Amino acid sequence: MKTSPRGLDLIKSSEGLHLRAYPDPGTGAEPWTIGYGSTGCVSAGMTITVAQAEQRLQNDLSRVEAAVTRLATVPLTQGQFDALVSFTYNVGEGNLARSTLLRLVNTGEPAAAAEQFGRWVRAGGRVLPGLVTRRAAERAMFESPA
Repeated sequence: MKTSPRGLDLIKSSEGLHLRAYPDPGTGAEPWTIGYGSTGCVSAGMTITVAQAEQRLQNDLSRVEAAVTRLATVPLTQGQFDALVSFTYNVGEGNLARSTLLRLVNTGEPAAAAEQFGRWVRAGGRVLPGLVTRRAAERAMFESPA
């Protein structure tokens, strides 16, 4: 599967576009981030263009889509796939792989899985309002009709 335009919009709006590298909002330090939430090969003071941000997003998205496709062992609706891609784009493949959310998806319990999004709203030990908003949007997308 590929991320739909609706899923891509969620990722872009949640991440925002930053053409200058910034530190992780949860820790105030590494990992440094740029573009639409890209953390690969980013250092303090780095700048990029909009075109480079779009290319980074596509590269990161391909990697995340492959991870979700590999880790989700049951058929997914487009909304479920998009929500899991957005979630994984933010928290990483390792966190998805170890999550109760994924376990519940894979055991055919989508309603219980949807409840798990709200548990992932902390960074650096504190609740971040942006994560609360993002997880609510991901849950709504996950629960949307096929």
